[in-house]
Amino acid sequence: MNSAILILTMSLVTIFLRFLPFLILKKEPPAYISYLGKVLPPAIIAMLVIFCLKDMTILAYPYALSEIIAAACVIVAQVWKRNSIMSILIGTIVYMILIQIIFV
Repeated sequence: MNSAILILTMSLVTIFLRFLPFLILKKEPPAYISYLGKVLPPAIIAMLVIFCLKDMTILAYPYALSEIIAAACVIVAQVWKRNSIMSILIGTIVYMILIQIIFV
């Protein structure tokens, strides 16, 4: 019972915090907020890609092939279907297969 109350409380606080900006800013948001809404998502994705690929070892076996193949699968899936979740899932599955089965 305590777990259910805790989960309900956390859910309500999260929902309230998500709707708070809409409650405060009933009119159009300031220009800098709109600007951040446009530039932050691509910047965050770029940082995540750099973080994921920063430890590639190009000069030793398997010569970063698993990372390159998985990244290529993500790019192809994204261009093909325009579905970010599916693209990330495909890339993750391909990468795990490559490092666990192919490039052991």
